[in-house]
Amino acid sequence: MAMLDGAEPQATGKEGRTYTIGELAEEFGLTLRTLRFYEDEGLIRPARAGQSRIYSRRDRARLKLICRGKRLGFSIGDIKDFLDLYDADEAQVEQMRYMHGLARDRIRQLEQQLRDVQQTLRELRDIDDQIVSHLKHQGVDPESE
Repeated sequence: MAMLDGAEPQATGKEGRTYTIGELAEEFGLTLRTLRFYEDEGLIRPARAGQSRIYSRRDRARLKLICRGKRLGFSIGDIKDFLDLYDADEAQVEQMRYMHGLARDRIRQLEQQLRDVQQTLRELRDIDDQIVSHLKHQGVDPESE
């Protein structure tokens, strides 16, 4: 399998399988630059072997959560706070409370956006109806261009 970064897959160690930057980039559909950005932001912490990054199963799991958080519209800061709470609380109570608040806020935002889009669609349909009516009144077929 061709690696995006030219490195070979890592062997299984005491913590399990490890991954190269190229493997994770390919798996998650991310660029190498994005993975490096997540590392710079402290979201993932790969080990180093010389210049090569070695990602653990934990890094992969965190990356999966990062991608999900981005897909749901959360900021990098929100995702970092969520992941940091995971490390601080084994019972994950604070993490779940934090995520619960974020999720509810995001739901409210999306519901408002949905209402805004529905209102915009109503207005555009009204404009479209007015234009069609005007064109028909002028003897013009509104469907011809």
